[in-house]
Amino acid sequence: MSIELRDRFFVLSSRDVPAEEAARYRAEVDATDAEPAATVDGLDISWHPSARFKAVRFIDAERIDERVRDLFARPSADAPYLAAVFVDPHELSFRTFENIVPLDRLFEDVPLEAELAGRAEHAEGVFSFALRLPAAAQARLTQLDELKLYVPPLNAASRGGERFIFHSALLAEALSAAVADALPPAIVAGFSHVNPVFRCNRFEPGDANFHRHRDTPYFDAARRHISRYTVLLYLTGGTGSPALDLIGGAALGEIGEFTCVIFDQRYEHEGAPYRDGRKVFLRTELVFTADEVTEAPEIGELFSKACYLTGESVFAPELARHADAYYNQVAAAHWSGLGKGPTRETFVHKEFRGVHFVANGYDFWFAKTDALPLAECAALTLLDYFNCKLGDTAFRALCRTEVIESDDAGWIPEFLRTRHGGSVMTRVDKSAFFPEPERPDRQICCPFHSSGGYDPTRHDEIIELYTEAQSFAKAHILPAPILMLGEDVALDPDQFVIQDNLIHVLGKDALKPVNFAACWNDESIPEDYVTVAAKVGVAQFLVPPIIYTESAGCYHLKFDFFRNSWMVDHRRATIPIPRITEEQWADPEESSAWRRSVDDSLIDDEHPLPPSDLWDDDDDDWDDEDD
Repeated sequence: MSIELRDRFFVLSSRDVPAEEAARYRAEVDATDAEPAATVDGLDISWHPSARFKAVRFIDAERIDERVRDLFARPSADAPYLAAVFVDPHELSFRTFENIVPLDRLFEDVPLEAELAGRAEHAEGVFSFALRLPAAAQARLTQLDELKLYVPPLNAASRGGERFIFHSALLAEALSAAVADALPPAIVAGFSHVNPVFRCNRFEPGDANFHRHRDTPYFDAARRHISRYTVLLYLTGGTGSPALDLIGGAALGEIGEFTCVIFDQRYEHEGAPYRDGRKVFLRTELVFTADEVTEAPEIGELFSKACYLTGESVFAPELARHADAYYNQVAAAHWSGLGKGPTRETFVHKEFRGVHFVANGYDFWFAKTDALPLAECAALTLLDYFNCKLGDTAFRALCRTEVIESDDAGWIPEFLRTRHGGSVMTRVDKSAFFPEPERPDRQICCPFHSSGGYDPTRHDEIIELYTEAQSFAKAHILPAPILMLGEDVALDPDQFVIQDNLIHVLGKDALKPVNFAACWNDESIPEDYVTVAAKVGVAQFLVPPIIYTESAGCYHLKFDFFRNSWMVDHRRATIPIPRITEEQWADPEESSAWRRSVDDSLIDDEHPLPPSDLWDDDDDDWDDEDD
């Protein structure tokens, strides 16, 4: 049944189907429950759609656990290394909204010498060119439309068509050289490169327009990089009314195949489908090195609100238009300063297990009570903003949500006064996860030589493995400010340092390398005896200090996650807690060894683990000589 659901998804996605057939399929999907098959980038994934897993994404198949990899479809014959996975849209956060598909392999074996010829200037800062490429490269670009990677965009309410996003450093490098040669010297001064992230857009006649908007500039203060010009590469030609309208600049009614349009990102613009055929184009931008970059906290505040409302639009679709309004205000502010925005502001009132709070993506308000510590308010805000998972459920899916529009935030203290709740987080003694081992008995050898009296809890080799496994787990668990114990949340107050109206959220430090050493005279091995006692979810955060104030009976927290001097990150992982089994013999064919439960993504230079001595059936090189 699941295989049939998987395959029908791609059949129905490739053609127009009657509404009744589509409705029947959606009903079957809604009636299908599924457990996650694997986890990638912190997202649970399934190989077929289900009531929970409804959003399709494309990733490199090698990133999927090889034990389940073959279950995932490879719908693109021209990119067979890409697997289609289905994720729960409720788990998405600002770091995972977009699916950026790796496509450098598509361009590896073709010549990419590009030339932008026949420059025409249509208005100030608006240029068009004929893109000249070798025939093989043109064919690969045309092939993008046939890869079957299109998905509905997040902002589908404000734009028509379909799109997918991909990364290709090879294509960007070829275009960078062409741009540097083609643009006027005054324009190209300070030019660094073409952004290697491309959006491939497709519109059919009759699709809705891509509504009037400004492109939000790319900005990296650490490298002093900022985008200033948008690049559109039209892979098909046609006519529109107009096909591209740059407000106050130029209107292009007819566009030829392989036309490149470059325009200043100050322009608002709107795109319409062709009247006479399919419209396919790539969008990226030109990145420049800026001599001076002025940070504007107000712009970061708006962008944070826009990202937050985008995530909330999964639960309340009406928020998508508010997010778009913020994005457009941010884009305009980069060039002409912060102008007037919406006359009314959008807030989200949430209730999580009896605790009420109000948020807009930058500001978070909680009622100040003795029962709700400030550190717990900060922890709830982190869980909400990054949409962390508690057990198998995303935080936002566990909240009751209400959208409220108001002229300002003055109503919030009185609103929360009668809606406050007590603590919803436990305090945990992390040392309890790591009991000391038994004292080793040097006389113990192995099950083979112990005549039925083998005690693995006192075997020195197993104790050594156990303590090394504990060291690895401690490195991830002890520094974590928040632990997820199933669906319960445990707080480590020591990791929240409150000082001078700032809340500092501490993270993990590096761990010194550990080494495994073992020798065994039995079919089982010491690693089979170090098993999993429990699994603990940890949330690690790399965020700037959280500003807070107290007024009118409220804690008011401000999270500027987009401060350009900070690299913001959040990682969630499940850490297996080791224990030594008391079984006198651990059957290697039914092994539940701790080492098998360690996610390879947790192993790095700071937290190393050597290759395991455990072997799988596929690697079995034992020969049955008796046969």
